[in-house]
Amino acid sequence: MFHVIDQLIDNVIDREGGYSNHPSDRGGATRFGITEGTARANGYAGDMRHFSRAAAAAIYRRLYWLRPQFDSVATRAPALAAELFDTGVNMGPAVAVTFLQRALNALNRGATDYADVVLDGRIGAQTLAALDRFLATRRASGEVVLDGRIGAQTLAALDRFLATRRASGEVVLVKAIEALQGERYMALAEQRPANEAFLYGWLANRLN
Repeated sequence: MFHVIDQLIDNVIDREGGYSNHPSDRGGATRFGITEGTARANGYAGDMRHFSRAAAAAIYRRLYWLRPQFDSVATRAPALAAELFDTGVNMGPAVAVTFLQRALNALNRGATDYADVVLDGRIGAQTLAALDRFLATRRASGEVVLDGRIGAQTLAALDRFLATRRASGEVVLVKAIEALQGERYMALAEQRPANEAFLYGWLANRLN
């Protein structure tokens, strides 16, 4: 059975391409986006030019999907999970999760919808509960009384329905994470001039 993560991994590998050893890339030699250090840490001892696509896919699945529990997010909000995976591949899963946690905290209307979550960079019970509450709050439109009249309750339900259709809670979270991601790319280039070699590609290919 083909799962969403299979397509996400294929997309990343196709985008990253084959072997690379850019002098400005601190990761050194890479193949399919997997650095030599990561490959070695996961048991590969050969020349990176011969590192297989299957081995790369296995690392992406284990380290960037299952370990950070993005699969748990996917059952609730698949587009959000895809964004977390992509950000995690490029910046590290903990950074991606922290972006999500910051967004959840900033969007809880002063902690009236749910309590702030700890910015620990991990998907745990607290973060998932906050995500569930956020999605339920932003998706819910409420039932109206079937009385055949346009009243305050019907108009309020219509407003909430239209707001949901224009920008669901999941879409807003994805946009928030991408905004934080873009800001981090700019900071990386400003703090290390060698990263300017990659900035255009990061902004062009990593942000939708």
